[in-house]
Amino acid sequence: MSGLLWGAVLFLLVNAFACLGRAILGPTLPDRVTAANVIGTKTVVVLVLLGVALNQVIWLDVALVYGLLSLTVSLVVGRLIETGRLKGLEEES
Repeated sequence: MSGLLWGAVLFLLVNAFACLGRAILGPTLPDRVTAANVIGTKTVVVLVLLGVALNQVIWLDVALVYGLLSLTVSLVVGRLIETGRLKGLEEES
């Protein structure tokens, strides 16, 4: 069972680096944002698998916090792409 978990971790890490290539070379901004979001999701799954493989609960807590931060960043970037500005950062004349 442990070998299967480590194999899954390795597979996901290799795929995350492939997504990193898409995030760097992506032809459009939405492609790059989607690739970065996929990397964040894979990172959360890798952290959960590490927690299960190593039998340590702290990895699950780290995965939860990382997932919440990834969601927040995705929402902020989505708003920035949609409106071209962020709420609360308007310049006063």
